[in-house]
Amino acid sequence: MPVGAAYQACYRAQFLNATLPGGIVGDVHRAVQHGRDAGAMARGVRSVVWDRATGQLVQVGLAIAAVPLLPGSLRAPVLWTLAVVAVAVLTAVMTEFRMLFGAAGVWQRAVLLSAVAACGHLVVFLIAARAVGVDIPAVQVIALGLVVMLASAIPLNVAGWGPREGAAAWVFGAAGLGAGTGLEVAVAYGVMSLVATLPGALMLRGRTATERPDPAPVAVPAGVGVPAHG
Repeated sequence: MPVGAAYQACYRAQFLNATLPGGIVGDVHRAVQHGRDAGAMARGVRSVVWDRATGQLVQVGLAIAAVPLLPGSLRAPVLWTLAVVAVAVLTAVMTEFRMLFGAAGVWQRAVLLSAVAACGHLVVFLIAARAVGVDIPAVQVIALGLVVMLASAIPLNVAGWGPREGAAAWVFGAAGLGAGTGLEVAVAYGVMSLVATLPGALMLRGRTATERPDPAPVAVPAGVGVPAHG
């Protein structure tokens, strides 16, 4: 898949995820379209599932590393939550592990890029927190943000809103910053994230030439189209 096509497909998926209920409609569209273009629907869908699963596992790993930075009252429930999420994701993709690890260099790149993407979301979260007046150390904001980011992935939201705001109110309240402050941060983050996905709307009008797969070569019987000699 060309880089340009992948970039446009992901941008479009992010816009759909941010504007439609569930938070996964864009990824479903991306999976089906990729499967159709590749002529292998099952493999196309699995590639997108792995994309999402890898991102979630990386976020779980980062959140576990940040647990010592959380308030004491949050550490135990967050660890239990992370354990449940990790088990759920691993159970869902266990049958695919052999295929993924058998592809040289693929899983390393997927993990690295997932970590980079997670860091990008955390930077936006930090900016949102500073915008509403949260002045605790950045590492503590990031630790809280990792918990909120995991809640954002729950496919029970409405255009991205719901679990994220609830989780933010909970963790900020437990940290002594106030549930209202957490809600303000989550709303600011949600607005910033939505604005960032708006260019994806331009890619809904149809795929560009860089996205359309090259047509498969058609076998032509011998003699067809060859001018006769007389």
